[in-house]
Amino acid sequence: MKKRFFVLSFFLLVNVIFAQTSEKEFLKKTEEIIAKIDKEKPNGWTKKGMFTFLANQATFNNWLAGGQSNVSGSVGLNYEFNYKGDTWTWDNKLIAAYGLTKIKYQEKQKSDDRLQFSSLLGKKASGEWFYSGFMNFKTQFDSGFESGIKTSHMFSPAYFQFGPGMLWKKNDNLKINLAPATSKIILVDTRFTETGSSFGVLQGHSNRYEFGAAVNAYYKFKLMDNVTVENILNLYSDYSEKPENIDIDYTINIAMKVNKYLSTNLALQTIYDDNAFSGFQTRQVIGLGVNYGF
Repeated sequence: MKKRFFVLSFFLLVNVIFAQTSEKEFLKKTEEIIAKIDKEKPNGWTKKGMFTFLANQATFNNWLAGGQSNVSGSVGLNYEFNYKGDTWTWDNKLIAAYGLTKIKYQEKQKSDDRLQFSSLLGKKASGEWFYSGFMNFKTQFDSGFESGIKTSHMFSPAYFQFGPGMLWKKNDNLKINLAPATSKIILVDTRFTETGSSFGVLQGHSNRYEFGAAVNAYYKFKLMDNVTVENILNLYSDYSEKPENIDIDYTINIAMKVNKYLSTNLALQTIYDDNAFSGFQTRQVIGLGVNYGF
């Protein structure tokens, strides 16, 4: 009888304790547990992707202030498949995008055209440092024109970079790779070098080899609720020719989430490569996006 009374009293006491724990405290503890699980991801492969469609339109009818009607749209794919082990890490990223814009009374033009793949392999050294090896590939889908003359097409130009280095990796969203012995290859169809050099490839040639140093950095963070900022920076210096002229490729992507499928997206990219153009190249795309994550 006493034993039954003790057991009953114990369960009553437990119920009282749980009843006194507020729902807010319970939710807070749950969030802390989930955050800990996310931080300590298990070893193995993780895959995620995002398909995005952006659209813009402007229409002017009898608009005295001036303006031309235009419409533009672009599609993009951002896909990652990464591996995490006790001593190994392997990050892979594919970016593909293509867009067109049409201004009234003018021919349609490209507003975006990218096909990029990067792979970064790391072997644990000490702390957050890894011995690394990387490979970057970059080209375009469609032909490019200047003053009505075709100047490029798919895989022309095509850029390859690869080499050993050291990787500092805090997490998947913050990492810097230093590669002081980087090989760079530029491929161009010979039709574009018949009368002169193209993208740094000499007249009559179809490729160019360079040896230099590369720095690749990635930083993604949440600016506020439903607003994420992604930074991608690639630097390269050719040891054999004007090493002080550093090639720069910097992209910032800002996504302002409306709901699960809609977001406002802003992309700004700037490139400096004196082999291709003596100045900064800039690209800016903003619009309402329809997103599908997988």
